[in-house]
Amino acid sequence: MPKSYYLFVLFLLATFTALAQKPVETKGYPVIINRDTLFTFYTGQGLFEPAERAQVVTKRIEGLVDRIDFNPDSLTLKNDTSVSVISYNSQIILAVNNKDATFTELNRPQLAASYLAILKKKLGNYFTDSSTKQVVINILEAVAVVILLIVLIWALNKGSRWLKLKTLRAWEARMDKLAAKGAPVAYAKRLLPLVTGLLRIGRFILIILLVYLALPVLFFIFPASKPIAVQLLSYIVNPFKSILLGIVHYIPNLLTIAVIYIVTRYIVKLVKFIANEIAQGAITINGFYPEWAMPTYNIIRVLLFAFMFVVIFPYLPGSDSKVFQGVTVFLGILFSLGSSSAISNMVSGIVLTYMRPYKIGDRIKVGDVMGDVVEKNLLVTRLRTIKNEDITIPNATILSGHTTNYSTVAKTMGLILNTTITIGYDVPWQTVHNLLISAAEATEGILLTDHKPFVLQTGLNDFNVAYQLNAYTELSNQMAAIYSRLHQNIQDKFNEAGVEIMSPNYFALRDGNHIQIPDGYVPEGYSKPGFKVEGEK
Repeated sequence: MPKSYYLFVLFLLATFTALAQKPVETKGYPVIINRDTLFTFYTGQGLFEPAERAQVVTKRIEGLVDRIDFNPDSLTLKNDTSVSVISYNSQIILAVNNKDATFTELNRPQLAASYLAILKKKLGNYFTDSSTKQVVINILEAVAVVILLIVLIWALNKGSRWLKLKTLRAWEARMDKLAAKGAPVAYAKRLLPLVTGLLRIGRFILIILLVYLALPVLFFIFPASKPIAVQLLSYIVNPFKSILLGIVHYIPNLLTIAVIYIVTRYIVKLVKFIANEIAQGAITINGFYPEWAMPTYNIIRVLLFAFMFVVIFPYLPGSDSKVFQGVTVFLGILFSLGSSSAISNMVSGIVLTYMRPYKIGDRIKVGDVMGDVVEKNLLVTRLRTIKNEDITIPNATILSGHTTNYSTVAKTMGLILNTTITIGYDVPWQTVHNLLISAAEATEGILLTDHKPFVLQTGLNDFNVAYQLNAYTELSNQMAAIYSRLHQNIQDKFNEAGVEIMSPNYFALRDGNHIQIPDGYVPEGYSKPGFKVEGEK
């Protein structure tokens, strides 16, 4: 081959070698904030191309700038084996890889450190911009906020006065209607100053809240006072944030409490259903009386709810804190010390329930008090006497003494009413018996069918004989009225028979004294005897 051919081939190889050794220019994509280029990306990151990567990082930095709590000093750098990450409060801002370092004379950690320094410097300057134009804009914004605050306070005052006027008019109209119906309105009028005072306090609270919320806005307008705005907002935001987070975290415990409550409630309903069936006689249990059903249900209900509270207690917020436990112990001690007598009455009430000494409507006697049982609960028993006096007796008093029940067997065996009179020895006992029994038979409310009245001679006294009349009745609640009618009939029967009642003790001089019966029963032609004086014969 000609020598020129070899020279041409050598020329081509030299040209291609020179082109291969010449670096290829790569297009970079800048990150621009406030018309200022912070840095440029020449390579992609993960799935992002260089252009997309620059856009994403730009949006993240702009998002930081828009945050009212942003502090450039909080930016941090973390170097890993293959990547360096710049973040702000666990939020990733950008990542620097090894390829980025090939376009500089720095290694990857050094390049990442330079990016961090640029961010802190540029973003710090962003918040300290003190140009005249920006200062004027900030002042105008502050004036607008102040004007808006004044307008809101003015509107709040106007609205408060309007609401107060409407409230006063509605209150007066209501009082006039109540007064027209004859209802007492003096107490309601005394409440009016309280209502107006509450409206005034509410207005002051709203004004203070508006001023407090306006201060962070004012401080945020000026870059130098931005940390104060953040601090003021944190005083309001942080408590609400803590409350909301506490509520969210408490939802599982709340669901557990709801399930426990629902299950307990339905168990209580089941027990109540069974108790009602027993009380109505639909279900019978040997040795268990129907009147025990509802008291037993009440006891079981208290025990079930107490058990429910014990189970729920660990799920209550703050139940594991020392303060909560101390307060519960303190309340328990106060309850124990202050309710010893009440607990004694409650225990006595439970014992009396199962002793069954009386029930509602029975005529009983406790100590010196006799009356009908109108109420019986765990603490006290209330009796209503024949004079319509309601007397409250603690259950502990009843349990420690004796109780007389006049109604227990009145409907079955009959209650025996008894009264005693004394008659002189000159009247045959058969006559007295007949008169007493006839008086009982003539008395309304005395049983005459299965239970006959009878008389007992209870004593042979110095001047008379004691006769006790016994008669049956099933109307134990009418004892006083029956006794009264019985005594009236005894008087009538003895007066009709001309027999003097020597009760309780009666002394008479027969010579010269009128017979001791009413004039209507005196025999016709009766004359008062005179004294007889007989001398010696």
